Amino acid sequence: MGFEQKAPPLAVVVMGVSGCGKSSVGERIASENGMLFLEGDQLHPAGNVEKMARGIPLTDDDRLPWLDRIGEEIKTAQKASHGLVISCSALKRSYRDRLRQAAGGRLAFVFLEGSRDLLLSRMQARQGHFMPATLLDSQLQTLEPPAGEANVVTVAIDNALDDIVALACKRLSGMAVKGGDYHAG
Repeated sequence: MGFEQKAPPLAVVVMGVSGCGKSSVGERIASENGMLFLEGDQLHPAGNVEKMARGIPLTDDDRLPWLDRIGEEIKTAQKASHGLVISCSALKRSYRDRLRQAAGGRLAFVFLEGSRDLLLSRMQARQGHFMPATLLDSQLQTLEPPAGEANVVTVAIDNALDDIVALACKRLSGMAVKGGDYHAG
């Protein structure tokens, strides 16, 4: 049994800086658990994409409308009783709290964590992505790791994709519903 069947609809945000594998991991988590997957980058306003493509870091003001669109997608999926996995950097606690509020508390995060060197090598190797490797350091400076936050599982990215997904799913399956919220079990 996948974690989705425990008490749907659960939303899972696969988070971390650019190059950590949010899309690849998120697609697999969704597929293995019969959930929908949404690429959060597709929800960025065109101005954000253009700004990042030019190597200009986003500000909080740039990110807030994007986070609100992600929150709306989470609400829509939950109203339709669909589990959802969505990729989103969710770099700051305030961003994660904004998404938690949109989800009404039924939200888990998978934080994909890796070294700067590994992240940089992944970003430099990928083709056709709007986010240049030159923005990695600004993302790492903005990142507030979710240590100690409820409903977060952290997975190191220095393993094979299959292992990362298996570990994320195992940790998510340990979440139980207590008082309407999800808590790591």
